[in-house]
Amino acid sequence: MEMVRVPERRYDPKSIQERVEALWKSKEIPKRAGEIRKGEKRIYFLDGPPYVTGSIHVGTAWNKVLKDLYIRYKTMRGFWVTRRPGFDMHGLPIEVKVEGELGIKSKKEIEEKIGVDNFIRYCREYSLRYMRVNTEQFRKLGVWMDWENPYLPITNEYIESAWWTLKRAHERGLLERGLGVIFWCPRCETALAEHEVRGEYRDVEDPSIFIRFRVKNESDEEEKYLLVWTTTPWTVPSNLAIAVHPEYDYAEVEVDENGKSVTYIVAYPLVDKVMGKIGRWSYKVRRLLKGYELEGIEYEFPLSSEIPFQKDFKHKVILGEFVTLEEGTGLVHIAPGFGEEDFQVGEKYSLPVFCPVGPDGKFTPDGGKYEGMYVKEADPVVIEDLRRKGALLKEETIVHSYPHCWRCKTPLIFRATEQWFLRVHKIKEKILEENSKKVKWVPEWVAKRYENGVREVGDWCISRQRYWGIPMPIWVCENCNSFEVIGSREELERLSLGEIPEDLHRPWIDSVEIKCRKCNGRMKRVKDVLDVWFDSGIASWASLGYPSRKEEFEELWPADFIVEGQDQVTKWFYSQQAVSVIAFDTVPYREVLMHGFVLDPTGEKLSKSKMKGKKFTPEGIIEEFGIDAFRFYFLWATAPWEDPRVDEEELGVVYRTLNVLWNSYYFSASYMNLDNYSPEKKGKLKLEDKWILSRINSLKKEVTEHMDRHEYHKASRKIQEFILEDLSRWYIKLVRSRTWIEGEDEEKYGAYYSLYNVLVDLSKLMAPFTPYISEEIYTSLTGRESVHLEEWPEVNEELIDKKLEEEMEICRKVVETTVSLRQKARIKLRWPLRRIVILPRGEDVIEAIMNTSEIIKEQSNLKEVLIASSKAENNSGSKEITLELIDGRRVFLSKYLSEEIDKIGTVYLDCEIDEELKSEAWAREIIRRIQEMRKQLDLDMEERIRCQVSAKEEVLEMISSRIEEISRETRSSEIALIEESTEISGDLIKKWRINNVEVTIGISSSSEKR
Repeated sequence: MEMVRVPERRYDPKSIQERVEALWKSKEIPKRAGEIRKGEKRIYFLDGPPYVTGSIHVGTAWNKVLKDLYIRYKTMRGFWVTRRPGFDMHGLPIEVKVEGELGIKSKKEIEEKIGVDNFIRYCREYSLRYMRVNTEQFRKLGVWMDWENPYLPITNEYIESAWWTLKRAHERGLLERGLGVIFWCPRCETALAEHEVRGEYRDVEDPSIFIRFRVKNESDEEEKYLLVWTTTPWTVPSNLAIAVHPEYDYAEVEVDENGKSVTYIVAYPLVDKVMGKIGRWSYKVRRLLKGYELEGIEYEFPLSSEIPFQKDFKHKVILGEFVTLEEGTGLVHIAPGFGEEDFQVGEKYSLPVFCPVGPDGKFTPDGGKYEGMYVKEADPVVIEDLRRKGALLKEETIVHSYPHCWRCKTPLIFRATEQWFLRVHKIKEKILEENSKKVKWVPEWVAKRYENGVREVGDWCISRQRYWGIPMPIWVCENCNSFEVIGSREELERLSLGEIPEDLHRPWIDSVEIKCRKCNGRMKRVKDVLDVWFDSGIASWASLGYPSRKEEFEELWPADFIVEGQDQVTKWFYSQQAVSVIAFDTVPYREVLMHGFVLDPTGEKLSKSKMKGKKFTPEGIIEEFGIDAFRFYFLWATAPWEDPRVDEEELGVVYRTLNVLWNSYYFSASYMNLDNYSPEKKGKLKLEDKWILSRINSLKKEVTEHMDRHEYHKASRKIQEFILEDLSRWYIKLVRSRTWIEGEDEEKYGAYYSLYNVLVDLSKLMAPFTPYISEEIYTSLTGRESVHLEEWPEVNEELIDKKLEEEMEICRKVVETTVSLRQKARIKLRWPLRRIVILPRGEDVIEAIMNTSEIIKEQSNLKEVLIASSKAENNSGSKEITLELIDGRRVFLSKYLSEEIDKIGTVYLDCEIDEELKSEAWAREIIRRIQEMRKQLDLDMEERIRCQVSAKEEVLEMISSRIEEISRETRSSEIALIEESTEISGDLIKKWRINNVEVTIGISSSSEKR
């Protein structure tokens, strides 16, 4: 194999990214990685399509990194994974953006100013433009998908798949046309489905008013009123009834108003609260009656002169079990045209659906005095009219949660309108049954949240009064009003009375007419388009070309895995199951991972509209920290199902982890290159080598287990811990001196062998997380084409030695404690000490200390490590201590510090320093300074130098016996000791103050190589 290459000294993400990208491009690595497992067991991964409404934000980037991680991991595990990306390109998200670019304020302008055909062309161009922008942004995250072959819902094949699915709904009796009160966006002038609005509630300030309606047929002397409360004054002109709960207790409350007895009817439990609200502090309850006793009571409508429809209508009290005592008065104002429960109870009582508000949210001519007013603009006018009529008792404001349009953010209204519905209530139990049997939810608790959402959701309104979407394949007869649902272009061609346009979108498809099979009349297409959630709901089969192409569908479907954000639990996750059960009687995916939302540093959701500067964009984070750090951070920061924050300090922690990895790689590769090392040379493995090989195999096992459970945070944290604690801060410290040995040496090769295999396995483990640095390390070490063409590293169980790992952990804690005691004693680690004595707890600790004593000595700079069996009693008040050793000897310590280690024992550090130890300490001080000067001269590590050291005679005497050691450690071919007053020479001369003693050192390159 090729010799290990020497990397750049500093970790430079940009430089690495450029080199690696060039490698991938020249050798077509992404394409080959997608094909390398061809013929193996397939995994159908379905990409949830993001909206192409502009540049991606951090949340979208995290989402794609999660998907890329899964694809890379499963590919390395030997599976042939589908990696086709998708994009959501229809619907309000795109229309609203295009309207903004064109300066359009209303639907009317689209039809009269722009033209529907031009508007559709603009929408298509916008969608394709940002699909290309998003694709490039995803590529720059190191995301490998089949970017040349995405699935797009704007294609005719995809549209036909939607038509086929809707026809299946019709064939099963699940598609119906009907009148209903639904969410309506007055700005977009279209219906919205219930699941679209979930999660789109915002706090708003609205009027809060109490209104009294006078009961009819009461004498002038005794006025009686029904008292109601509402936050939508604009709906009062459409009031047709007042609802009470049949089983609640209601009170007739008598008050004196200007000397006149007035009675209010209020739910009895709310009397005190309501009377206080309307300022009637003095009152008495005359009698109680059940709600059902109020049924049929007629009342006067105060705005009958303002609304012509209301003049002759009889307003009555009706019964409704939906009435609650949580707020209001226990009596509910009923407007069947503007409330779902109002509509349902109105059907029961045969109330007309009076809805004097048009698609634009403005009152129609049926709105009488309020004609032309936008509903919210009408609020103060209605309030003033009620005040003038003596019907308004109290006016204030309230802050409450209110639904908004999920795309344009306009407050929604409820509005009665004829729409097309999927009668999901008929298949709810089947959805829940199939989901329970066949879908694995990660985390598990999301399953309950999903099931609750399914149980609560109503029928799905799938029609939209818009333009850029999949046209509904429904043709209605002008004569008999029957309708036909078309399932394909081929079927439409058979039935059409004319040519079929090439593009199946509006407005071209609108001109196609077919012949009615019932009356031979002409059938025209319903102008509506499908809810865009229907587009993405059919993705698992439409992206495979089904039903026009069946082979891949029959091999792959249902999807093995999907992953999207928490907002999709009641949206995409639901829409897929609903249409899949309609089409196939089963669910469309086997496993689903829900991820959280990305938050800003304050804990607020970080969306496109909230990005506060470049540092909160993917590009800004990558510019500062690199692609690998971006990816690793969001996989490391939290569990996938929790909400990570964009935290610059934590991003810095991840960056430094990768920097430590790079430094470890640089150290290893540099010395391997220097010695022309080949990994076939196993050498002699010492205890620490066996330990690190055990640890890397344990790590492989742990990471694999976490990856299989989608615990990416735990996998990445294990990797980080290994890099920082095991590899850099421990193992490399243990073997550093072995790498300095010149010439052939079996122990040196043992260290190289271990480092090589650890780094190769580590680069494979990290490849799905950090594809760039992993590639750089792997290819540089092995000379092979790409880590991304390799298999996931296998665990070698024979190399795992848990006992050794536990013993090394004890060893590390002893070393850490010893170093801590040195710091307390203010004795530098470079200064050797005679001994530590350990009084252990248990035989396992004794064995661990005995097996690792050489490591403890080296890392703690000690001459000996002793094990005691007991502590002897000393004279009272004595600061000295005597310890009985396990071999029967005694050790007397007069100057010591001690510290207890939990579950291990007590460490006693002998702090006395004799002349021999001083000599060694001074040698190490000199070595350290010479090494620093080598760095300042930027000398290669194998380059030899000449040294001169000038100091007072006492210091020179102490280091004279250690010249050979200093020469070896500093790569010096010559060291001259010079009297303090004599001038010295060198390429670099520097004065140092060591332990309050001045030492001058000069070094020069001798131009010799190792």
